[in-house]
Formats: sequence, C-alpha cells, structure tokens
Amino acid sequence: MRKNKSVKADLLLVAVLILVGIAIGGALLLTRHTGVVVTVSVDGRVVERFPLTENRRYEITGAEGGYNRLVIEDGQAWIQEADCPDALCVHMGKIRYAGQSVVCLPHRVVVRIEDSPDGMPDGVDAVTG
Repeated sequence: MRKNKSVKADLLLVAVLILVGIAIGGALLLTRHTGVVVTVSVDGRVVERFPLTENRRYEITGAEGGYNRLVIEDGQAWIQEADCPDALCVHMGKIRYAGQSVVCLPHRVVVRIEDSPDGMPDGVDAVTG
C-alpha cells in the first residue's frame, strides 16, 4: 500500500513540474519583443551599433585579430563567417529578440540585440541626490 502512494505522489509531482515549466515557457514567449539595435562588443567595449531594420554586412575585427562577419537582414542578425578555430558563433543561428546574443569566445566578440536605440533600458537609469 505504501509503495502505491509513493508512486502516485511522484507522478503528481512530475505533472505539477511539467505544468509549471509550460507556464513559465509560455510567459517568456508572450513577453519577448523584437529588438531595435544590434550592439557589437569586442573585449567588453562597444565598437558599433546598427539598427536592426537596416540590412548590412559588417566585418568585426576580434580582440587579438581574426574576424567575424556579421549579417543584418530582414530584422535578424547572425554571424555568417568567422576564422576562429571552432566557429561556434556561426552555428548559433539568427537572433532578433531583445536580450539575445551571439558570442565568439576566441575573438572576444559579443553581438547582442537591444530594445532601445542607445543600448540603455527605457525609463530611469540613474538616481541623483
């Protein structure tokens, strides 16, 4: 009898966890929004900002040389080509939602989608007194 109660409790716990996961995933999908600006950083410093609405290609020079070719097209951005050893950044895919990023660790390059033109969050960003 005790074993059946344990199995039922485990199944109930799994069902609750699945439902919570689905609810969180749904909330994240409903609250995401398309970004406005593509910000390119090399070694922690912003080197360029581009509107996500303008199609372009841009060659990024990595921190210690090397390159990553950024493509912005149809409201999406991605790394098309890179000369880093693993080229993982090329396989990270296209990004378009605020907060998404593509990272190339060997070149110390980060391409990030921002939701405001200046890269700063909307609203109050400092308190003075």
